[in-house]
Amino acid sequence: MQKINQRKTHIMIGSFILIILGFTSKVIFKSKSGFELFMGLAAIIAITPIFIQAIQALKVRVVSIDVLVSIAVIAALIIQNYEEAAIVPFLFLFGDYLEKKTLKKARSAIEELLLMSPKTALRYFDGNVEEVSIEDVKVGDQLLVKTGSMIPVDGIIIQGDTHVDESSITGESIPHYKEVDSRVFAGTLAIDGTIQMKATQVGDDTVFGKVIEMVIDAQDSKSEVERFIDRFSKYYTPTVLAISLLVGIITRNLELAVTILVLGCPGALVIGVPVSSVSGIGNAAKHGVLVKGSEVFTRLSKADVVIFDKTGTLTTGKPFVDRNIYYIDTPKYREYIAMIESQSTHPLAQAIVNEIGLSKPLMNVDTISHAGRGFEGNIDGERILVGNQSLIASNYEIPNHILDDIKAFREEGCSIVLASVNESIVALFGLKDTIRTESKKQIRALHKLGVAKTVILSGDHQRAVTAVQEELGIDESIAELLPNEKSDIVKKYQNEGYNVVFIGDGINDSPSLALADIGIAMGLGSDIAIETADAVLMNSKLETLSHAFGLSKAVTRNMVENIIIAIGIVIFLLISLIFSEWMNMALGMLIHEGSILIVILNGMRLLKYDNNKYN
Repeated sequence: MQKINQRKTHIMIGSFILIILGFTSKVIFKSKSGFELFMGLAAIIAITPIFIQAIQALKVRVVSIDVLVSIAVIAALIIQNYEEAAIVPFLFLFGDYLEKKTLKKARSAIEELLLMSPKTALRYFDGNVEEVSIEDVKVGDQLLVKTGSMIPVDGIIIQGDTHVDESSITGESIPHYKEVDSRVFAGTLAIDGTIQMKATQVGDDTVFGKVIEMVIDAQDSKSEVERFIDRFSKYYTPTVLAISLLVGIITRNLELAVTILVLGCPGALVIGVPVSSVSGIGNAAKHGVLVKGSEVFTRLSKADVVIFDKTGTLTTGKPFVDRNIYYIDTPKYREYIAMIESQSTHPLAQAIVNEIGLSKPLMNVDTISHAGRGFEGNIDGERILVGNQSLIASNYEIPNHILDDIKAFREEGCSIVLASVNESIVALFGLKDTIRTESKKQIRALHKLGVAKTVILSGDHQRAVTAVQEELGIDESIAELLPNEKSDIVKKYQNEGYNVVFIGDGINDSPSLALADIGIAMGLGSDIAIETADAVLMNSKLETLSHAFGLSKAVTRNMVENIIIAIGIVIFLLISLIFSEWMNMALGMLIHEGSILIVILNGMRLLKYDNNKYN
């Protein structure tokens, strides 16, 4: 049975040859017996794989399209309508063949990703370079990547520099310059320089591996609309069978009953929505947006409130110390501050470490994290606090002259970090972040696409957040928030009836990403944020955000179009059967298979969707 199903294409070609021979016997040789013989053989050959699938479906108590076609063909043979008995299963097989060919093209995005997956790597071993399978590369291995070669795993450059084509994971064609200490990713291409690198993630843990895994999982998932269609067809197909039997009993016209079976097949309805989903996911992947399931399109298309985390999302996430004041300036205290901040991955902390520098080897320090406020630690018996004004004020009284300095820093749009040793405030830092160049354009695009409200949520002080809000034209900003307070605001909007999208990049954004109707993570953000989110902007640039929103509306619209086409054609066929004399089983099957091709081709239009051209 399995071999027969694997040879459907050969069976289809064989039945077509027999049909041609049948018509040749009838038209040229005027041989009725020859016509019936060839048509009968064509019908038996073509129906065999369909009949096998029908039996398999009935074994699991499913009345599939194959069951309807099998009954129709057997009945046509019984009433000696050999022409339709041959043509109907041939058209069914031909339609199945075209469907698979076109769907394969729709799934080409994942095939392209798999082809780009690195297979080998050049690894340093005992002073020599050896070519090894990618599966043999371990974290910590030192690798050689030559000019024009693909980077095999994620890692850090330890020697050399090159421009890297990262289009396989970001969708961007412009190469990025990479030097010592730069991160590089598997599946990207070293264009004009040889580098040595140290592996930090291998196998499925690489960004490229996660891209492939997410796209495969997304294409295999089903949206709410698809699940509804599956449930609908589960009951629809037996209903068609029952109506056909009832018509046959009442009219005693077996040919009419069989024709109803063929015309009522829900093939286009069943395939229309999945092909829209698969094409949409493929398009998103090509543009650097990973969508974790087709349901994301449906929910994203309904979004009317978009909430942004500020740092690393609307801004570059690479703040710098713009100004500072040391109230007690000693090398020891500077060292203490740097040691405490080195325990944090927060961009503000990293900026302070870069500003001060670490003159001593990095040591492990016992620290306590105060979520959304800063860090506390103990070094050489002295208590050090480094964080925002709220953290310091909850422990010590801040002198007026320092409050004046804080006010002045904030008026300049700086984010504030204070440092204290024991009971003395020793330093004040004013930090700024650079707004992403594409942020303002994306906010305008979101409003144009129907988003009713845009909001910034941030742990930063209100003045710095308001400055970003005003520059970007965002509707609302709420500052000085803890991670749980961000989640509370997401809930608030949802309780007011809004469909909420949250966009963030940090570990502290994960609760809000999980709670929102759609969570979107920046691709170079924390692993937890990426795992929690429903979609990922792989290039960590907002310029793909409006594409994701526009594409979601296009996919949803395309699904509706395919449903209307599928149902409309079935209604047209049944009306034609009742009110015309020209409709028959073979012609009905031809139109039925044509409708399947129409919805597939309509869905595949999404592969070429470009939001910039659309706008």
